[in-house]
Amino acid sequence: MELPFSQACENNKDPILNILKRAFADSSHVLEVGSGTGQHAVYFARQLTHLKWQASDQPQYLSGITARIKQEGENNQPAPREFDVFKSAPNGQFDALFTANTCHIMPKEGVERLFDHLGDALKSVKVLCIYGPFNDNGHFTSDSNRAFQQSLQARDSQMGIRDQQWIAKLADQQGFKLKNIHTMPANNQLLEFHR
Repeated sequence: MELPFSQACENNKDPILNILKRAFADSSHVLEVGSGTGQHAVYFARQLTHLKWQASDQPQYLSGITARIKQEGENNQPAPREFDVFKSAPNGQFDALFTANTCHIMPKEGVERLFDHLGDALKSVKVLCIYGPFNDNGHFTSDSNRAFQQSLQARDSQMGIRDQQWIAKLADQQGFKLKNIHTMPANNQLLEFHR
């Protein structure tokens, strides 16, 4: 099987890793939501050996992630788990959660459901890191993000770049406080929350 591939994952993995080394320093079991091609999952598991890195995604992506983990995965990396935010969350005592480039792909209700899980089945999560493009109080942070928003809306009207303040409000409702807004390459940000 030819492994799925994302150039964006290759481009951003090291800048993200630099943040996760600190953010997840005291964590032991990470749930990655929306693992996609699995590139981040295998890379971060290899670099963050103190963690058990649990990849997850919707059913249609699991075969590609499974193939990548079988080919490139590490001992601290179990088989990927199915996770559709509109259904049940995976079982496990996860103390950290990472997701990249998902909030603008999911409908707003999907983002809300993800945070609902953090107040229910995933209430063991203490550190939350969300990577992607975000708006600031309804304003685009770059012309490229404005163009990206137009391309997203052309694909699906439910997609769209979310306000970092809205994400922070959803997090606050589940007891998380925004610790850092990390500026990342290509007009992205990594929002780091703790509870």
